[in-house]
Amino acid sequence: MSDAEDGQRPEEPDTRRVKRFGFSRLGGLILALNLVSLFILFGGALALNELRQGLVEARQEALTSQAELLVRVLGEPRVGVTQGVPTPYLDPIEAPRWLTDNFIPAGQRARLFDVDGLAVADSAPGLPLQPIADSYVLTEAIPGEALPPARPAGTPVEDDSKAIARESSDLARANAELSAEVAGALEGQPQANVRMAEDGRRVISVSLPVRHVRQVLGVLTLEAGDVDQILDAQRRALLPFAVVALAVNLLASLLLHLFVARPVMRLSAAAEEVRQGRARAISLPDLEHRKDEIGDLARSLETMTETLSDRMDAIEAFAADVSHEIKNPLTSIRSALETLDLVKEKSQRDRLTALLQADVRRLDRLITDISNASRLDAELSRDRPRPVDLNALLGDIVQVYETTSKPGEASVVLTPGGDARVLGRDGPLGQVFRNLIDNARSFSPTGGEVRVTIGRDETDTGRIVTVSVEDDGPGIPPDNLETVFERFYTSRPRGTAFGANSGLGLSIVRQIVEAHGGRVRAENRTDPSGTVVGARFQVDLPATHLAVVRRP
Repeated sequence: MSDAEDGQRPEEPDTRRVKRFGFSRLGGLILALNLVSLFILFGGALALNELRQGLVEARQEALTSQAELLVRVLGEPRVGVTQGVPTPYLDPIEAPRWLTDNFIPAGQRARLFDVDGLAVADSAPGLPLQPIADSYVLTEAIPGEALPPARPAGTPVEDDSKAIARESSDLARANAELSAEVAGALEGQPQANVRMAEDGRRVISVSLPVRHVRQVLGVLTLEAGDVDQILDAQRRALLPFAVVALAVNLLASLLLHLFVARPVMRLSAAAEEVRQGRARAISLPDLEHRKDEIGDLARSLETMTETLSDRMDAIEAFAADVSHEIKNPLTSIRSALETLDLVKEKSQRDRLTALLQADVRRLDRLITDISNASRLDAELSRDRPRPVDLNALLGDIVQVYETTSKPGEASVVLTPGGDARVLGRDGPLGQVFRNLIDNARSFSPTGGEVRVTIGRDETDTGRIVTVSVEDDGPGIPPDNLETVFERFYTSRPRGTAFGANSGLGLSIVRQIVEAHGGRVRAENRTDPSGTVVGARFQVDLPATHLAVVRRP
């Protein structure tokens, strides 16, 4: 018979867990963030806009300083470049010679134009000179470029018309920009621009007028085309560092994936195993020994799941104890009801009726205490802890006992202490002391006294508030000083009303006290001769500023 025919749904593989192991979202996020930061670094390094602008401005200032010095010399008649009296002009023979002899810096080009915008000198005569202001300049240099290598026979002829047209357009644009710059300088205004040269390169250019006194004789233009080379060198120098940064980021991403993302995935998978019931608790020893936040998380999850597992075991044991305790009165009731019809004498029927009533009272008390015990965890988790004054709380409780006490019952006497404020929940704490007082009164002789004392040892660094409840009863057997706090344990003296106690009171006391970060213990009171004269229950609770209330 198949699973479908048997009414059971076949177990499907956990595709979500498989997908998580196949791809880590956290690891992907770490890698993405690192790559984004790297892309930003690369983009800023490759652009170098601010560096480029700074280089351009610095180069323009340097060229301007050089040009100012040169035009000052060129304007002096003693140099021999300026001729003519009374109308001076630039000598087209001496000017190129002087410029060639006195200006040959590497990476720069100097041009000299006369008052009509015609080029009369050029420090780089190998470059072709084009018409400027509708004029031509003759030079001894033969312009031109080396011919390309011969192509093999049969190679189809390529159409270079587009390339020639593009080069002509670039050359015309370069001449136009140069003409505009020279024209502005001839009007007496120094010019500084970033423009295109005849060979298509971007150059930094400054043009200053050459003056004799106040008359403009021509224009000196200085060009520098090494800014792009400097930026390229900067980029190449930065490239190894960028590669190292990339490697470091990738390594960091891998380490974060191995030491953060994968452990979190393992914890998630272990939690999934617990959820599906395949395990009772998370146990990853290799993660729990880590001294970082992942180790803290693993230990916290293990502790949490172990606590849940212990609570499940406690609930299972509690259910078994409840079943056992409830079956006893039910069995007694059933036996009495079966016997009741067979009994004819009135006295025997009255005894069976009294037994039935006692079992019903016992069952009612059991159900009430079981209900209180089962709701205790929920009440402790819902009620927020706040400062509680034990003097006021116990004063109200003792006053209730004084007003409702019946003749012959043990009286309750309170001895208040000093500052007895604790952090807790007044409802559950009130239940603790009522259960202890009720337990002490049930063991006290007729007309006895139950003493409640609040104390605080001021010399104790722990600053613990202690509440003790004493009675004058028979005491507790030494072997049962811890057993009395177990569920459904009861040991009553002869003559105590049957069914009046369920055995859950002291168990509830310990549960509430431990939830408030305290402890409760039982001991016997003895006289100087060592005779037991009663029992004492002592509750220790941390003071308000030290209290750490645990959530159940």
